Amino acid sequence: MKHHLKYWAAAAAALLLTVSACNKKEENVKPNTEAQTEQAQAKQEVALDQLDRLDFNRAAVRLNLPVFWISEETPSKTLRPEALAALNFYPGSDSFTWKDDSGNFTPEFLDTYKRMVEVMKDPLMGKKIEDEKERARLEKVAEELDQGAATLVASDFSKSPEDEKNFVRAMLKAGKAIDALYTRQSGLDKALALIPEDDVLSRSMARRNWGIEAGSPKMKDDPACRAIATDAKIPVGVYPEELQKEENFCAKLDAQPNAQELLTPFTAVVKDGNAFKAVPYPEYFKDEMKAVSDALKEAAAALENTPKEEALRKYLTAAAEAFTTNNWDPADEAWAAMNSTNSAWYVRCAPDETYWEPCSRKAGFHLTFARINPDALQWQEKISPIQQDMEEQIAKIAGAPYEKRTVSFHLPDFIDIVTNSGDDRDGFGATIGQSLPNWGPVANEGRGRTVAMSNLYTDADTLKERVALASSFFTAADISHLNAGAMPELLSTIIHEAAHNLGPAHEYKVNGKVDDEIFGGNLASMAEEFKAQTAALWYLPYLVQKNVITQEMADNSYAYAIYWAFGHIARGMKTASGQIQPYSQLAAIQVGMLMEDGALTFDPEAMAANGTDKGAFTVHYDKMPESVNRIMTAIAQIKAKGDKDALLKLQQQHVDNSQVPIALIRERMLRMPKTSFVYSVKL
Repeated sequence: MKHHLKYWAAAAAALLLTVSACNKKEENVKPNTEAQTEQAQAKQEVALDQLDRLDFNRAAVRLNLPVFWISEETPSKTLRPEALAALNFYPGSDSFTWKDDSGNFTPEFLDTYKRMVEVMKDPLMGKKIEDEKERARLEKVAEELDQGAATLVASDFSKSPEDEKNFVRAMLKAGKAIDALYTRQSGLDKALALIPEDDVLSRSMARRNWGIEAGSPKMKDDPACRAIATDAKIPVGVYPEELQKEENFCAKLDAQPNAQELLTPFTAVVKDGNAFKAVPYPEYFKDEMKAVSDALKEAAAALENTPKEEALRKYLTAAAEAFTTNNWDPADEAWAAMNSTNSAWYVRCAPDETYWEPCSRKAGFHLTFARINPDALQWQEKISPIQQDMEEQIAKIAGAPYEKRTVSFHLPDFIDIVTNSGDDRDGFGATIGQSLPNWGPVANEGRGRTVAMSNLYTDADTLKERVALASSFFTAADISHLNAGAMPELLSTIIHEAAHNLGPAHEYKVNGKVDDEIFGGNLASMAEEFKAQTAALWYLPYLVQKNVITQEMADNSYAYAIYWAFGHIARGMKTASGQIQPYSQLAAIQVGMLMEDGALTFDPEAMAANGTDKGAFTVHYDKMPESVNRIMTAIAQIKAKGDKDALLKLQQQHVDNSQVPIALIRERMLRMPKTSFVYSVKL
């Protein structure tokens, strides 16, 4: 799709696009002529206190609007221009002018505000829909949209040097190009073609969720909650459409004589007579990949007069080349050479993760654009000297045939996200840590980079929600551990991502086969994440012993990890299409095993900390190390031996026949909408 998700709903078009022909950026404002001023004053009679902040932001999502009411130190009941942020990656991000050059709301915005009030009273906005099934679908779509709590990630470069602004502009352009590429790759282009222009609710849902299916834990199992009015299945853009209609098409590809070629991560599969062949990404997505390449070259050019960013410039140049050649190794080498001491930025623009597609074999395109947080250096100084010892410890517990290896990964960089694009930008939540690359020499030799996203889930709204939800699960004694700010989450992320570089990982082979070939793509992903998330708990006593962290911090991290697990359990074990949800399944196994060992107990008669919910969990911190050691031994040996049967046994015991009170966890965790990040960049 060549308009980078700049589709527009006709229902909102009359409200917003009076200047679309000029295609103005948000920072460009309308001339405030005398006539317009009088008109604005007349329209200012619109009462701007009809929606509170929460409902305003919900209305913006329902109408697919690129605006957000920011959190104010002193909350106001009346919307003011200075409390609004303009959002990127939305329809109208480049054309919706909501304030004039005097800083007042424009007439277009005031008209739009009326519609926002209307859509919160009636999501159908008075539209007469005779078909009861269609009316019910749209009401469910509105409910799905409301399940996302819009959460702002804001960056301000308005006072930056011009070269830096030009670099940021080029990176935003790259982000739009990645979105266009991922729109084709994910099949979103096919979904949008089926949604009428005036169905603003459904188009907003498809844009946010990257497809037609509900993504919220509450709505995802409802087959009637879809962004299209039919029961059609939307194929992803990397396999033949007809093939995807077959019940188990992934297994069919696995059985092909050229399966190894077909299922390589950087290709699309096409029909070739009665067989199939793999087509390299730059050939299959030629125009879209060239657009990304051109934007990255522009970003590199913007840094020509910034010698201190030479490492970043080399990476951008190499990545631009990779988008045309499909040879990602040189770009990975340039990327691995970057670190928090030779660049102020973190950029990763590539095809990497495979969770997004039904076979979990093809790498999805994404762009992570962030600034380095200087706190990263403190953790690197603490953990880097002991990373080889950490490898030796996990090698011992994994056992034969795995043998310890020399590791030398960067660990970790703290990064403050500016924007996420493509596979990085989820409808709900966001990646909070990552170790890349997943393939090639840099990955195989342990020279990849590990990052922790330090500015996500740290806002006041999120932390307040965490304590409120935790108070419905745990007894009062545990709440202090869950009211310790963002550090326990960050520590868990750091160790989790480090563990992807330790022990038997993706490229480790048993009898000549890597984990994808041994377990299958979905199960392999679950196993690797299971190993990493368990390691985030398993290494805690070791880090206390090494004086890297305190025992209090370790206990806080234990409590946070269990709360994290509850959140993923609440999302369900599978997607609406039946695909494994790796984090949900590993969370169910972890909680089940902790409960078996008495490290985590549930008393149906105990009162939760909030004083209203009956039935509560208690964490027994003295029993956690031994129980976690049992869990770590199990998954490390499964990975080391390629023991698929043992993994399936754990899955059957703790996912299919779980003794964990999943229904209770789900009910309490789903009482509040889930974080849905939106992005604003001021230049």
